Amino acid sequence: MKALALVFCLVSLPLTATAQIDPLKLADPFVGADGGGNTVPGAGVPFGFVSLSPDTANGETNGYDSASAITGFSFTHVTGTGGKSKYGNFKVTPTLGVLGVHNLAFPKSDETASPGYYAVTLNGIRSELTASRLTGLMRVTFPKGAQPGNLILDATSIITLRGEGQRATGAHVDVIDDHTISGWASFEGGWNPAPYKLYFYAVLDRPAATFGAWKASQGRLVQQAGKGGLDGEPQAKTQADKAALMVDYDTRQEFSNRLGAWASFDITQNPVVELKLGVSFISADKARANLEAEMPGWDFDAQKAKAEVQWRKALGQIEVSGGSDDQRRIFYTALYRSHTMPHDLTGENVWWQSSEPHYEDFYTLWDTFRTLHPLLTVIQPDAQRGMVRSLVDTYRHTGWLPDARIAGANGMTQGGSNGDVLVADAVVKNLGGFDVRTAYEAIRKDGEVESDQPLLQGRVLKDYLTLGYVPLTQARSASRTLEYTYDDFAISEVADHMGDKAVAETYRQRSRGWEKLWDDGLGCIRPRYPDGRGLENFSCAYDYPDKTTPWWEAPFYEGNSLQYSTYVPQDVPGLVKKVGGRDAFVAWLDRLFDAGHYNQGNEPDILAPWMYIDAGRPDRTAERVRHLLATQYGTGRAGLPGNDDAGAMSSWYVWSSMGLYPLAGKPLYYIGSPVFARSVIHLEGGKTFTVSAPKTSATNLYVQAARLNGKPIDRATLSHAELMAGGVLELDMGDKPSKWASGGQ
Repeated sequence: MKALALVFCLVSLPLTATAQIDPLKLADPFVGADGGGNTVPGAGVPFGFVSLSPDTANGETNGYDSASAITGFSFTHVTGTGGKSKYGNFKVTPTLGVLGVHNLAFPKSDETASPGYYAVTLNGIRSELTASRLTGLMRVTFPKGAQPGNLILDATSIITLRGEGQRATGAHVDVIDDHTISGWASFEGGWNPAPYKLYFYAVLDRPAATFGAWKASQGRLVQQAGKGGLDGEPQAKTQADKAALMVDYDTRQEFSNRLGAWASFDITQNPVVELKLGVSFISADKARANLEAEMPGWDFDAQKAKAEVQWRKALGQIEVSGGSDDQRRIFYTALYRSHTMPHDLTGENVWWQSSEPHYEDFYTLWDTFRTLHPLLTVIQPDAQRGMVRSLVDTYRHTGWLPDARIAGANGMTQGGSNGDVLVADAVVKNLGGFDVRTAYEAIRKDGEVESDQPLLQGRVLKDYLTLGYVPLTQARSASRTLEYTYDDFAISEVADHMGDKAVAETYRQRSRGWEKLWDDGLGCIRPRYPDGRGLENFSCAYDYPDKTTPWWEAPFYEGNSLQYSTYVPQDVPGLVKKVGGRDAFVAWLDRLFDAGHYNQGNEPDILAPWMYIDAGRPDRTAERVRHLLATQYGTGRAGLPGNDDAGAMSSWYVWSSMGLYPLAGKPLYYIGSPVFARSVIHLEGGKTFTVSAPKTSATNLYVQAARLNGKPIDRATLSHAELMAGGVLELDMGDKPSKWASGGQ
């Protein structure tokens, strides 16, 4: 990624008041698809569940990589994640000639994408994709000729990952007539291996010449021509034929087992075929209703335009000007990625009866609470309210507030109970619109009740409540301690809001538990045994996990102590004191960066470059953040520093490039060094907040003076109330550090 630094060495363009930017032309769905970003390049709408996207032979958790052949287009994906993925359901592959379902892998050409749209040519066949929240639409243009054009639907498809992810446990296909197919498939495994069942209803825009259902295994294909019964049984003359089609299909025994349907068309005169498909967790009838409600017609261009309207509205919540062309492209791409997950499945809650909004796929809530959800609180408050309401409703019906959740099941818990921070962030920022009392009950349970399934929900509390830290007798002991203490701070904030002063003080004291693991001699967090002894032969810079333990059992989860030691957002002044004061703290942070330990591609230390502000050195924050923006993010397909983690990495860029950064769980923002001459944030109620830095450039990165609504301020922080009141933050920029905000927080 370091080669991308050249992108940001350009001198910022002058601000022009008349410049009009179309964010849809700048946002690039391919950014992050490769290089470990694992983002999805296909078509969707903001927070939509359907993500109609290409899958490739060597795809990662996004189903995709740029180098290998495309195997088809499936309707559901997660984006920017690691692990064993999820979804990849109901893949449709267009082919020519004799029908076959094996070795469907085709080199691509003329690939293009924009928000809400994707297109590619495979074997001379042009496929265009667009989507709505619960439906997807394909327009397939076959080359004119004598051979038939085929659409092959695989009901059992998944993100394959060499067989290490999901498996189909059953499937069902109803070929209703020559232009209608419905069915379902059930799955288990993958990330958070709990089972799920998903239904579909698909319609073609014209009758197929031949059609039917198929079953395949390794080197074997059985076809059942014609339509089947509405009850899902195939039309067959003998029981043997019925058995051959096997409606209930299980791939746990043989991964190559698959079940689906096909439709073939005469393309000599009309080479264009359209297919639209709706999905539902409830039933095939509900999938049909979703299709009828969201895509009643057959105008592909009109549907694409509807998706673009949604994206233009979402991306228009922030308007930036100035900076370089590449910086604006990276910004709007990052803002686009900040609207992809979690998925809005309101009306699709098959897991319990509720009238509340329902969101699924908080895949990486342990990361998105840091930057993504604070961003949504500002620019998408209604969506964020729905997400908080959904999480609180999940607590009502499952007994726990998730730290992560996907496809109707809680888990897996990576560290703490970080839904607590998300709730606290909403409370202290007066987001409103949700049941605060039940939310308070939920986070109190996280802090007081031993988890029944600690890998999936809640916390391991017995030793923590006794010792004030998680000892080495527990997995991920040191990183869990840091997570737990910040979660406890979040609970204290909500308790204060609720007027429970004694509870607030108890949790505030617990939030200082990180100090119990601090080693003064080493200058970092050191894992400890229950008797207080530190881990033997310990190095602050030793990276976990190594191959001596399972991934989840190392003292630190995916990182080293230097990285995790910066994760004390509830008490940065206390951390400064522990290190030895402001100058020592600056040197301590410099060691993290200069020795190459800081990792932008993983979230535990992504607050670190902003913490110089607490030591009165906003100039160092400017230098570090500008360097990270320049070297870790780019316009290419490998343009992210690591997994996007459902928008966590992208939202970090959105905040940082505007010169602001949230302290999740606190109504506070750091003020940094904006890349753009002007950033206008559209707020609820028609207000706007503007960050104005007309002289900013690659060299003018230091704030010399600041004014908030015309009044000078000598602090590098902004309150949430100040932001939401609207107004203008003016920053005078220069090419040398100044004394501005040198007093720290």
